[in-house]
Amino acid sequence: MTDVSEASSPSVVPLTDDDPEQKAPKDKGLWRDLVAYWILGLCNNYGYVVMLTAAHDILKELENDDENHAKSAAALHDYYGVANTTARADDVTFGYETRPCNKLSTGAILLADILPALVVKSVASFLPLAKHVRVFLCVVAAAAGFLLTAFATVEWVLFVGVIATSFSSGLGEATFLAYATYFNKNVISTWSSGTGGAGIAGSLSYTGLTELGLTPKTTILIMLVVPALEAAAFWLLLRHKDTDKPAELEAANEKVEEIDYSTLPEEERPLENWGQRIRYIPSLFIFMIPLILVYLLEYFINQGLFELVYFPGIWLSQSAQYRWYQVIYQIGVFISRSSVNLIQFRHVWVMAVFQFLNVVYFTFEAVYFFTPSIWIIFVLILWEGLLGGGGYVNTFYRIQTDVPAARREYAMMVTSISDSVGIALAGVAAIPSHNAICDLPVPDRLL
Repeated sequence: MTDVSEASSPSVVPLTDDDPEQKAPKDKGLWRDLVAYWILGLCNNYGYVVMLTAAHDILKELENDDENHAKSAAALHDYYGVANTTARADDVTFGYETRPCNKLSTGAILLADILPALVVKSVASFLPLAKHVRVFLCVVAAAAGFLLTAFATVEWVLFVGVIATSFSSGLGEATFLAYATYFNKNVISTWSSGTGGAGIAGSLSYTGLTELGLTPKTTILIMLVVPALEAAAFWLLLRHKDTDKPAELEAANEKVEEIDYSTLPEEERPLENWGQRIRYIPSLFIFMIPLILVYLLEYFINQGLFELVYFPGIWLSQSAQYRWYQVIYQIGVFISRSSVNLIQFRHVWVMAVFQFLNVVYFTFEAVYFFTPSIWIIFVLILWEGLLGGGGYVNTFYRIQTDVPAARREYAMMVTSISDSVGIALAGVAAIPSHNAICDLPVPDRLL
């Protein structure tokens, strides 16, 4: 969840390509900053991922009538001895009278998990960089989010917990990125790596602990170690800088090449006022619209359909299946986000088309239950994650290579909101779609 809008902060001083930092004496303590920022990136996004992975469980625990489904599934598992099968068996009678759905879609969790972060990131750039106060609020909000979610007995408490986690993630991202301008530029790389690792670490740790037999409540309480780790990385490991004065270049003899922008074509000159910036936005739609569509479609699948794609009578319960769907998706995203140095795709809209085909397949699967094996679903989810991560990284790679240098920073800032817009729209669309499918007749394989 990297927000490049912080690049426009007054504290940002761009470094030239001929960065004298590379010629400076070796900083033996640099490893502390790099490791600290990796941990901060991991911890900052960890709660966001966990809330999406745990969405099915924390909603299900609030549904009293789901107890019958759990008992029925356990009895079927013992009676038919299907612990080693991954396919649905037509000769088994499951006896569902209604579809096994939560009354409230995990899309609602998605909205609570993304909207507060969007709001706080939009506001934070206009506020002073009081780093210690901000990080204290991040740590407290993250811990409160885990506690409220674990002990929730009614839905509104649950959603307050998710909102607290989202607030922590959004404020942390805005703060750490702005503060990064005072450090070696490589801390941005370790921050990005940490946020990418949070996807796998968050989903896999929650899934692994619950698979070991821990309850969702106990698992979430164990994760209180993450805000503590974030605090330790910031206040004990990171070497702090003085933010009362602007970030300074590390060498006074840096050579800055002066450019006479009046000699450049009109479309390559800097955007000098808000009027020019607003008029420039439509030219970015070629980047923004495909990325919005990719994220809209993939998160519609994740939070609107994953919960409804259920294989009864296999070695995984419905909740466990949902958790593994999230893990496999995150693995696909991580792989593709790390691949741009090996392979690039200029036409991101093609990924949106493939993602739409995924929506069609998963919608039919949620309605008709026609896929014979969960392994097919696993492969399709990995493919979905590869498309999502590929759409993201290739969009910004294209901006980096295709947009004129004088306008690149603004283009990054505007386009960076595309994935968040797509995710928010997906949450809105997932709720009614989920409820509509839940109200359909029970498919034959569940009867």
